[in-house]
This record gives sequence, C-alpha cells and structure tokens, in this order.
Amino acid sequence: MINAPLPPRLRPLANDLDLQPFYGDIHNHSDLSYGHGPFPDALKKAALQLDFVSVTGHAHWPDMPVDDPSVAHIVDFHIKGFAKLRAGWNDHFDVLRSAEKPGALAVFPGYEIHSNAHGDYTIVLADLDGGPLCLEDTPEELKNALRQTYGARAMAFPHHIGYRQGRRGINWDTFDPELSPFVEMNSMHGCAERSESPRGYLHSMGPVDGHSTMAHGLALGKVFGIVGNTDHHSGFPGSWGHGRMALYAPSHDRNAFWDAMLARTTNALTGDRIHLLTAINGTIQGGVIPATADATLNIEAVAGGAIDHIDVIRNGRLAQRISPTLTPSPVDPTQPDETLIHLELGWGARGSSHHWDGSLEISGGEMLAVEPRFRGPEIVSPLEGEDTGHPLPRISASGNQVDFAVTAEANPNNTTSATQGLMVRARLDADAVIRLRFDGQTVEVPASRLFEGALSGNLGPIDTPAWRLHQLPRPEEWQWTGDIPLGTLEQGESVYVRLHQDSGQMAWTSPIFVR
Repeated sequence: MINAPLPPRLRPLANDLDLQPFYGDIHNHSDLSYGHGPFPDALKKAALQLDFVSVTGHAHWPDMPVDDPSVAHIVDFHIKGFAKLRAGWNDHFDVLRSAEKPGALAVFPGYEIHSNAHGDYTIVLADLDGGPLCLEDTPEELKNALRQTYGARAMAFPHHIGYRQGRRGINWDTFDPELSPFVEMNSMHGCAERSESPRGYLHSMGPVDGHSTMAHGLALGKVFGIVGNTDHHSGFPGSWGHGRMALYAPSHDRNAFWDAMLARTTNALTGDRIHLLTAINGTIQGGVIPATADATLNIEAVAGGAIDHIDVIRNGRLAQRISPTLTPSPVDPTQPDETLIHLELGWGARGSSHHWDGSLEISGGEMLAVEPRFRGPEIVSPLEGEDTGHPLPRISASGNQVDFAVTAEANPNNTTSATQGLMVRARLDADAVIRLRFDGQTVEVPASRLFEGALSGNLGPIDTPAWRLHQLPRPEEWQWTGDIPLGTLEQGESVYVRLHQDSGQMAWTSPIFVR
C-alpha cells in the first residue's frame, strides 16, 4: 500500500499507451563525497518514497578557481570531496547492489562534474557492473569517453541550469542531445522554467539568468526533456518539496526506466507524486511528431491535492489555462467519495525539533494508498549545515491504519517549511472518522469537518509542535482529463503542460516537439 500505483481507472490514457508513472531522484548527495548523511542510509531513505534513485558523488571541476584566495574554503572541500569519491568509487557498487530491490527500488550509479564554462553535469550509468569514473573537461570529451567505456549505457544531463553561462549554468552552445536526453529544470536551487518563477534561485551562487532557462532553450530550437531532482546535500534522496522526477514506463523495471529516460518520457516535479500525462496523436511528452493540420492534446492529471490550474504552453507562451473549479472533468466520476488525506507535522519553537511516533486510522471507509512526504534539512552545500543525526523515518500500513515515525525540525523562518507529512488516498463513507494518535493524545475528526476546511492542533501551549490535517478535496478538484484542440502544428513548434496545485506543489511535462 505504501507508494501504491494509481489504479487503472485513474489512468485510462496511460493504460491505453501501456504506461505507468514512476518517481525518482537521480541527483542528490551524501557523505559519499562532500555532503552529509551516511551513503547507505541515503539509499534506505530513497526506498521509503521513490521507485528509482541515483546517489551522486562529486568528482571533477576542471576550471575551479584555485588561485582565488577568497574562495579557498570552497576549493578545499571540493578537492577533499573529489578525493573521497575516487577512493571509494569501486567499493560503492557493492552498497548499490545490496540496495537494489527488483520491482520496488531501482538503483543507478552516478556522479557529477562541475564546469564554469559548460555548466555542471550529472552522469548516470545504466548498470551496476562497476566501471571507472570518466572525468573530462567538456561535454564533447565526456560523451566520447562514456561511449568508449560504457557504450549506450551512460548519459549525462545539465543540472541547476538557471545560473548564468560561465558561472556553472547551462551552455546551450555545447549542449548535446545525444549525451543529454533531458535537463534538470527544478531542484533545491529553484526553478529554471523561465525568467520569472515562484521558485526563484536563492542560493549564494546567484539568481536565474533568462538565457539559461528552459524557455530560452526551446526558443533556440533545442530538443530536450526535463526532470526535477533534489540536489540535496544531506543524504535524503527524494526530499519532499525539493524536486523529483517522474518517468513513464510499462513496468517497474530498471531497463524500462533507462529506456524511458533516453526517450525523454519524463516530468519535473516539486514533491507530490503527480500523474500528468500528455499525448498528441499517441505520442507522449518527450516525443517528436511531424507537422500536422489538426492536432489534439490529450491531458490526464491525477494530482496530490486540489488543482489550482493546468497550463498548456505552446512555443513558450501560455496557450490555454484550465481550471478544474470552472470546468470540472474528473478522470473517474464513478468514485465521488474518494479523497486525499494530507497530514502535516512540525512547527514549534525555532531551532527545536520533535520526533513524531504515531498513527492515522480511518473508521468508515477504506484506505487505498499511502504516500510518504518526508524531507531532509534545507542543505544544498556542506557549508549550510550538518547531518542532523535523526533516526531514519519509518512508515507502514495495514488495513485502514498507517503507522509512522519521523523527526520534524521547526520551521527556520516564516518562508521556509521544514514540516514532515504523509498523504492517504481513501474512500470515505458519509460518517467516516479520521483518528490520529501521537504523544499520548488521540484526536478524532469527522471527515465532514475536513471537507469544510483544514484542522490544526498543538501538542501543548504556544510555540509547541503542531499538526495539520489539510482540507479534503473532492475528485473533481484533484483530477482532470480532457482534449485540447491545437489546430495546425508547424515545423519547429513545441508544446508542454504545467500543473499547479493550491498547495503550491507543481509538475511539468517534457515538451512534445514538431520536427
């Protein structure tokens, strides 16, 4: 039941195409090189809420500013991190192989190369057989080395693309789709869809440059898919809210995942396991179609909460905005009593933390699936914090009850959330009750109350840890399906879809290209 796939009735378009959504993070960090959090624990955390993962080591920076004394401390931890990865690279394959769980978690080896001139690249290997680090100075040299060493079983993609060219942002002039099926458009660094975004780059490396965005790459005529990953530096792959990716494949199989990545059938996500599938004449996101005089865009969306809007972006411009509130069209209108129960845990006095060990139970209904929404600390660099040392989160479900244990840090300020959570997809009777148990307390909430609005509570007086049950959405609020007429699609065009939830969680599809 944990991370259970969507049932066929909630993905009829996907079923027609023999596809399912799977969720992962293939760019994140631990103490494998520089970073915090034990490498083996990072893989255990990945298994809690991901279908596939690659834990990334830092490996190489050919144009590192070694002669600038003002950044000597940064140079120092990079040099030490590179050496640590190289020393442990061969042995780390044993840990990866032990974490691989066919049908549950696919594990891919990976490392990254920094570059001021060309932008940073994450390298991912298809197999767990071992092999050397290919450390090259340019994308062209890297592609040649990977092909000679691994054949077609290796790729590399630009990450945190939004930094300006020359300062570790993407260099569209040296971008090669044969090396890079996609670019990392969203991560802890922020969102680089376009110049303006609700998730701007706030890291010390600087803001987003308009010529380093997804929008500019499309305007240049480049063909690429998009993904999100965390780029988390404290051993927490898939850290909720910090970036994830989705891919569409026929089954939970590592080779099927690899093929899907090469085919660009990918999405970028912020955190929620959103199913957002699009197709034009049977070709889904990431695909290439010929020019056509009468195109229709099929959209199938099953979100992780109430949908605010769905945007169709054509040639970099908003072509249509869909509001499920105004034009409801649930994927499955036969299940009006199905909803999403989102429990959020955290708050409390600044600088404190609380270990939540409890359960959520449903009386009068049926628990259908559980989605952990666990996250690690807000760390994008080893200079920003240390490993918290908190115990590994736990979650299990049986019948109509889910048991959980997770430590939540207090929110560090009024704009950065550190809360933990989980979501339960459930069918509820009219008189259903949701029962929470933690810290010796039992809270019983009629589901009817939560359809009226969110409910919150504290464990004690002011500035104590708190919990929140979000408002329950009805199916027509968290599902939408429909066909959007596009008319004539001409050579050189592109179309992609962006989904925005009321909660702020988002998803983007890779474009469909007309070539």
